[in-house]
Amino acid sequence: MLFANKTAIITGATRGIGKAIALRLAREGANIVIAAKSVEENPKLGGTIFSAAKEIEDAGGKALAVQCDIRYEDQIQQVVDKAVAQFGGVDILVNNASAISLTTTDLTEAKRFDLMHSINVRGTFLVTKACIPYLKKSSNAHILTLSPPINLDPKWFKNHVAYTVTKYSMSMMAMGWAAELKDARVASNALWPRTTIDTAAVRNLLGGEMLANMSRTPAILADAAYFILRQPAANCTGNLFVDEQVMASEGITDLSGYSVVPGAQLYTDLFV
Repeated sequence: MLFANKTAIITGATRGIGKAIALRLAREGANIVIAAKSVEENPKLGGTIFSAAKEIEDAGGKALAVQCDIRYEDQIQQVVDKAVAQFGGVDILVNNASAISLTTTDLTEAKRFDLMHSINVRGTFLVTKACIPYLKKSSNAHILTLSPPINLDPKWFKNHVAYTVTKYSMSMMAMGWAAELKDARVASNALWPRTTIDTAAVRNLLGGEMLANMSRTPAILADAAYFILRQPAANCTGNLFVDEQVMASEGITDLSGYSVVPGAQLYTDLFV
């Protein structure tokens, strides 16, 4: 049980990629803190912090469900305080919570612009800030942020300037923390999929079932996260990883088992 007695705070872990990472770490014995908003199930999205906690415990881990909107600093601090009270510390932070709007400038409402910046940028920053004092006390501390490699090709900006800026901001923060926290032996990396991933966002906001069927399951990111987080923090930091790169480094090149539809043509994700 590689992550026995290790505690991971995962934002947005009620569904999709966040939950998949939570379950993967739980199977290795980790304590999982689910920091997310959902306490009542949305039929379109599915999942609450409580249903996720049950799945995590069924997978062999210990779970703590804490309702949290990362736009609010007091709620973030409550998550960290409860995690420390329950499990004694924080060893891993997964910055997964994010808002998306693939809209051009003229179609991006101010409230949507503000939402993406307050969650993706400000929220990610404040969650990390709150965890740092405890990560510094861990024997192998990791910050993993779900954000892309930074590609300045204008094609990644022209159709969704606001969203791109927030996701690249997350990646820049990940790189900054790697340097800032190097002497404290706290690793900071980012992770992004090469293909689209079958999540509620893909099904409900982006391309429906057609795109979902051209995607991989969240399990590939869960496995990639596991491989990153088990590395010695001093030796694995400052990377903007793509999932396929991580899998290849572990000698795994046959990724067919992650396809939603076996043999289907896969759709390349944004920024890669």
